[in-house]
Amino acid sequence: MDRLTSMRVFLRVIDEGGFAAAARALDMSPAVVTRLVADLEDHLGTRLLQRTTRRQSLTEAGELYLQRVRLILQDLDEANALVSSHTEALSGVLRILAPPVLATHVLAPLVAGFRQHYPDIVLDVEVAAHDEPPIEDFDITLLGVNSAYDAKVIARKVISTEAILVAAPTYLARKGTPLVPADLAQHDCLRIRPDSLRKRSWHLFRSDDSAEQVELEVQPVLWANHTDTLLQATLDGAGITATTVELAVPHLASGALVRVLSPWIAGRFTLYAALPSRKFMPQRTRVFLDYLTEQTRRNVASALTACDHG
Repeated sequence: MDRLTSMRVFLRVIDEGGFAAAARALDMSPAVVTRLVADLEDHLGTRLLQRTTRRQSLTEAGELYLQRVRLILQDLDEANALVSSHTEALSGVLRILAPPVLATHVLAPLVAGFRQHYPDIVLDVEVAAHDEPPIEDFDITLLGVNSAYDAKVIARKVISTEAILVAAPTYLARKGTPLVPADLAQHDCLRIRPDSLRKRSWHLFRSDDSAEQVELEVQPVLWANHTDTLLQATLDGAGITATTVELAVPHLASGALVRVLSPWIAGRFTLYAALPSRKFMPQRTRVFLDYLTEQTRRNVASALTACDHG
């Protein structure tokens, strides 16, 4: 038996003045209303109502129970209303977990614009790299993963993007522009450190024809396990690196970097916003996810257009 339902039915019988009237108000059959009140009495081990053929009246126990039930159900309804309004409100604290590279290049550039739209939402951002991020502890966890990622998490896809090859104009003026992937052997290459020696060859493929692939044995002049280090070195003219489009967006737009060897790419990646649950998502989470997705996709599309016309 649903105890709360029985309590609500009992209260409605009293307020409506009878079983039949309560049944009509609750859109239940009189038999169901009668059974629910009887079940409640069985559970309590006492009679709440004295019934006759014409009327029913509260027993002494029923009088006492009615007073408490009315207060309990009123408190419960107020609690439900409070939580519902909290879920729907465009205010409060939104806790976000992001690895350093996504916090710097994806999340931080969105803050000012988002705050203009939703000034009452406070962003509480934790920047940390986790092999297994504690998704359940945050409203949103940003994940940047490659095409092999298959973790079973609740997540919203923000964007799929590519790792393009970029260099500073000053470097290309000094060393020349590679025309085919094999030319990279004569260039200063800057690469993210792989997690095993077996992955040290540089795997490239065409974005318009993934069947056309090459494995390059290139000896980089810089290995690093930090994306920003590689990006800054590239901006300073140290060589050619691969980075995702959304990270390169502002530098491509300003001309500080240019794309080389298009349409060759070094991989495909997807940005996900992982969630602790699909149910009862606060409205502030929804609007941030919408803003994150819209702005990131717009920025990447603009950068790709600039590359195509560059």
